[in-house]
Amino acid sequence: MNIEDLKEIIYKKEDNGICTITINMPKRRNAFSYITFLEIETAIKDMEQDKNAHVLIITGSEEGNAFSSGGYFNMKEMLDIAPEIQAEMDLEDIAIKKLCMKLWDFPKPIIAAINGLAIGAGITMPLACADLIYMADDAWAGFFFVKRGIVPEFGNSFILPLLLGFQRAKEILFFGDRIPANKMYELGLINGVIPHNELMAHCRKIAERLIPPQGPSVSIKLMKKIMHDYFREIISQTLDKENISLRLSLKTQDFRESIKALTEKRDAKFKGRENKMIKDILYEPFDLETERKRPKYTK
Repeated sequence: MNIEDLKEIIYKKEDNGICTITINMPKRRNAFSYITFLEIETAIKDMEQDKNAHVLIITGSEEGNAFSSGGYFNMKEMLDIAPEIQAEMDLEDIAIKKLCMKLWDFPKPIIAAINGLAIGAGITMPLACADLIYMADDAWAGFFFVKRGIVPEFGNSFILPLLLGFQRAKEILFFGDRIPANKMYELGLINGVIPHNELMAHCRKIAERLIPPQGPSVSIKLMKKIMHDYFREIISQTLDKENISLRLSLKTQDFRESIKALTEKRDAKFKGRENKMIKDILYEPFDLETERKRPKYTK
């Protein structure tokens, strides 16, 4: 994919080195499709090659009244995508490992300006990939994976316990309650809560402090490299385990029930039935090499 192919994000570069990615799909509340993720990756590659691109701010379009409502998949729309672009997408990478690792390894600072609801990947991506996160005072986060009978993506099965400890992380993931911006700040998951109409101006000031002439960009990149390098293999393995678990959970009766309940606007009634492959993972050590050899969508 080339920069001129971008349709689901708006990518802007300024002379001072501040770059902005705006998720621009308001009709679906800025939900991420596989195309959105590929477009973000394309912008990141462009920043890597541009010596004048120093810092990235990621936000959602104001028209969508959301940062992002999470993942989105429409097979009909996928069929309309040019074959050469389809070839760049891995539909089996449900945990979005490729983009997550690309952002994890990206040396330049990333700031997330969460200007509305952030559900699913809308919050897991910033937590895994943004160096600084600021939320509007009327924004909120939703780790709603449990409501769909699935597991998190973007390495948050490791990121959340790292940031919060096991008890808080499990509480958030096991119950999937809506978390307002102030609570996110109290938990230490974000850097600040800013009045909505001041959010982008605040993030721009923060960005200016990270780049010349105010900030020594080289030392900041080195700091990020050192901190991220230690956890790189853990993140990579966590994403592999999330991908395996997502493939399995998407085949369960509980997942099907959650989608049916969502359509019918009611609470899901889960049964918790475990198939053989899930039992093999639950009651034995999680051996990645063994799991990689299994058929990916065996019932």
